[in-house]
Amino acid sequence: MEWLTDSKIPVGKAAKQAFDWLKDNAEPIFDAMSLVMEWLIAAILWVLQTPHPLVIVAAFVGLTWFLQKSWKTCLLVLAGFLFILNQGYWKETTESLTLVLSSCVVCMAVGVPIGIAAAHRPRLYAWMRPVLDLMQTLPTFVYLIPAIVFFGIGMVPGLIATVIFVLPAPIRLTHLGISSTPQPLLEAVTAFGGTKSQTLWKVELPYAAPQIMAGLNQTIMLSLSMVVIAALVGANGLGVPVVRALNSVNTALGFESGFIIVVVAIMLDRMLRIGGAK
Repeated sequence: MEWLTDSKIPVGKAAKQAFDWLKDNAEPIFDAMSLVMEWLIAAILWVLQTPHPLVIVAAFVGLTWFLQKSWKTCLLVLAGFLFILNQGYWKETTESLTLVLSSCVVCMAVGVPIGIAAAHRPRLYAWMRPVLDLMQTLPTFVYLIPAIVFFGIGMVPGLIATVIFVLPAPIRLTHLGISSTPQPLLEAVTAFGGTKSQTLWKVELPYAAPQIMAGLNQTIMLSLSMVVIAALVGANGLGVPVVRALNSVNTALGFESGFIIVVVAIMLDRMLRIGGAK
C-alpha cells in the first residue's frame, strides 16, 4: 500500500496555503468583520448586563407571553431564570445569551436571503448542498483553527466558529419553506398580476414563516451547543466553568454549570416553540 500513500493528495497543505494567502491578502476584511462583531457583542452584552437582573427576567417573561400566550410557559421561563440567579450564574448566562443572540442575528441575516435565492434557483442549491453538508459534518474543533488565525482569542472567534456551524440550518429550512409553496397558489398570484416581489413578500414568505421560525429555533439550539467549544478559544459564558471543571475533574462544578446550560436551552426552546400550548 506504500504506492498509494506515496501519492498522497495534499489536502492539508492546500488548506494551509489557502489560509496563509487569506491572512496575507484579506487582513483588512477580517479586521472590519472583527470590529462589527465586537460592536454587536458589546451592544447585546450591555443590554443584558446593565439593567437589574430582575428587569431582564421580566422582559424575557413578557416576550414569552407575547410569543406563546401561555402562562405555564411564562412560569417555566421565570422559574428557570430564578434558578440561574440562585446558582450564581447570571453573568455567565448573559455572556452565553450574547453569543447565541449574536449568532442568530448573523445567521438569520445571511441564511434567510441565501435560502430564498436557493429556492428560486435549483441549480444553485444543488451546488450549495455539498458545501452545507461539509459545514455541518466537519468537526467543530476544526473551525476553531482558522478562527484563531484570522481573529485571535476572545468572543469573536467563538462567534465565527458558531456561525459557520449553525448557518446551514436557516438556509436549509428557508429553502424548504419557500420551495414548498403550493404551485396553484403561485399561479393564482401570477394570474392576478402579482410581481415577483409581491409574490415573495405576500405569498412565499408568509407560507414559509413556520419553517423560517423553525430555522430560528434550530439556530438558537445549535448556537447554545457551541458555548463549551467556544470557551476553548477564549469566549466567555457558561462554557468556561465547564472547561474549568473538566481540567480540574470537578464533578460538582461540571454538573452545576452543565445543568444551567440545559435550563437555558429548555427556556429558549419553549419560548420559540412553533405551535406552543395556548
